[in-house]
Amino acid sequence: MKKVVTVKDVPIGDGKIVIQSMTNTLTTDIGNTVKQVNELALCGAELVRVSVPDVESANALKDIVRLSGVPIIADIHYSAKPAIIAIENGASKIRVNPYNMNKSDISSIVKKCIEYKIPIRVGVNKGSSGRCETPKDLAIAALDCAKMIEDAGWDQIVLAVKSSNVEETVKAYRELYSMTEYPLHVGLTEAGTVSSGIIKSAVAVGSLLLDGIGDTIRISLAGNPINEVYAAHKILRAIGYEKDFVEVIACPTCARTNINVEEIAKKIEDATANIKKRIKIAVMGCTVNGIGESKGADFGVAGGKDKSVIFKNSQIYKTVSNSQIEDELKLLIREYQNV
Repeated sequence: MKKVVTVKDVPIGDGKIVIQSMTNTLTTDIGNTVKQVNELALCGAELVRVSVPDVESANALKDIVRLSGVPIIADIHYSAKPAIIAIENGASKIRVNPYNMNKSDISSIVKKCIEYKIPIRVGVNKGSSGRCETPKDLAIAALDCAKMIEDAGWDQIVLAVKSSNVEETVKAYRELYSMTEYPLHVGLTEAGTVSSGIIKSAVAVGSLLLDGIGDTIRISLAGNPINEVYAAHKILRAIGYEKDFVEVIACPTCARTNINVEEIAKKIEDATANIKKRIKIAVMGCTVNGIGESKGADFGVAGGKDKSVIFKNSQIYKTVSNSQIEDELKLLIREYQNV
């Protein structure tokens, strides 16, 4: 039976996929760190991790935790002292990579976690573990690290095994899933920029989630971490996990295209980004196949040279001039939103 680990008031492993991200501010810059944490929470992050590389950062956590709207995870490397201070200052979870810490430091952290009832995420990355040549090696390494924590008397553990390679990551998680009941933090490390990293992450994380593997996810991207949260939601929507959102579909365009499909679709996406209701809108470039190809959409447009067809439920609703398309679609958005 899957083990459930609770981070403050957020359960991991109970069947719900928890979205998390990580700040890229200096943790000692309390104002900007809190601002970013709360921006991430507003976008849909349920847990936020902050780097705690030193005692000064651990001390800053006291105010960060107090002013943040979501549980804070302290990311620890090399030394136990910042971890212990971070826990005392309110961190709701500790992330460690045992391969860059010694056993006595791990033991000290575990004792403090037991005292404060704080879970530990074991994050093993291929780049930090020289002995991991295969995905199975990576999975076994994570379990060895978990055993170290169990031997110290604690079993509130979340496991992660990451590589920057999609295939290795997927295989490593599949191996780990077959070996443990601990909840899994799924993601691709060093995925890259927004443009390439989202694609790699969608393939890796999406594949695993469709297999039923993964309890919490972070989409690691270079740059503004808000993009990570948006990407996570898009992946969850693509696999059918999230259902209450507006989906805008659009044709790929061809020589028959009569309207600016990309521009209209983007404007409709922007206008519906915060609507939490299942609505499907189609933006199609021509009337030849537009209505037929978009069956399943609640409503949409099929473009014509000067006038376009607005349709609802696969039936023609009205014909409007092309300059009226956006306004007509927005009227229908309001209608469907209030149904």
